[in-house]
Amino acid sequence: MRRFSRITGTGSYVPPRRLSNADLVAELAGKGVETSDEWIVERTGIRARHFAADGVYSSDLGLEAAKNALQAAGRIPQDVDLIIVATSTPDMVFPSTACILQNKLGANGCAAFDVQAVCSGFVYALTVADAMIQTGAAKCALVIGTEIFSRILDFSDRTTCVLFGDGAGAVVLEASDTPGILASDLHADGKHVGILCVPGHVAAGAILGDPFLKMDGQAVFKLAVGVLEDAARATLAKAGKTEADIDWLIPHQANIRIMQSTAKRLKMSMDKVVVTVDQHGNTSAASIPLALDWAVRSGKVKPGETLMLEGVGGGFTWGAVLLNL
Repeated sequence: MRRFSRITGTGSYVPPRRLSNADLVAELAGKGVETSDEWIVERTGIRARHFAADGVYSSDLGLEAAKNALQAAGRIPQDVDLIIVATSTPDMVFPSTACILQNKLGANGCAAFDVQAVCSGFVYALTVADAMIQTGAAKCALVIGTEIFSRILDFSDRTTCVLFGDGAGAVVLEASDTPGILASDLHADGKHVGILCVPGHVAAGAILGDPFLKMDGQAVFKLAVGVLEDAARATLAKAGKTEADIDWLIPHQANIRIMQSTAKRLKMSMDKVVVTVDQHGNTSAASIPLALDWAVRSGKVKPGETLMLEGVGGGFTWGAVLLNL
């Protein structure tokens, strides 16, 4: 009998500190940076974001999301035999944030590792977990996206510092006799490294290069819309489905304009697109599972519905997953 994987629980967590656009604009003004709520909303759709407190790390945010997902799935940490964490803001150079989170969760002994695909990270991690469950390497996986992007932002650059927030999302993915994950499609093209990156690194006890996020917004937008459509269509083709079979599109929450353009290309109404970017900003690898959990807990997305998850991020990486909830 063929083995499949299904999501059995979702969870998310955002830090308590919430900054509306007005709050952020006031903070930036104190640093001599001019922007406005109108400017941010018009270009991005973002109205608020959450920032982690000092001393809080990506593993801490991911831990809370993981606990919520386990509770929703009716599982305990000892049931988990695989932990994959998607993050671009790890607690430290090594060990992996997954190993740190594993110990905090009390799921010691199972396989645990990080995936680094920036904003596509959760789609990558979910695809890897699905493959490991299908081959019998795991039965119950925690797949987590967690980020603290506020610590890699240049708050003198208004084109980037208003875009990002901190948060985490998680799912429990379990072996099943019936298909949950229907198909996926992953890609990367390293020639686009320069349009979205953090080019610094640690060497000889110092930071070499620039430790802040750099982005060519126009180049990212142009590339993102095209590859998101391509990945969605390729995934549908693998599953033998069409756009009409998608009940909900849950894209990476980067920019409302990218999301609107993608939905239009897929002939989908924005009424069928889960949007949380207005309240969370761009939380990179956390954005898709965070949006998924919000949609599930609000009752918007229901069991049995077909979801298209898709992300695009630095690398450049992109991909999509089609699943039955």
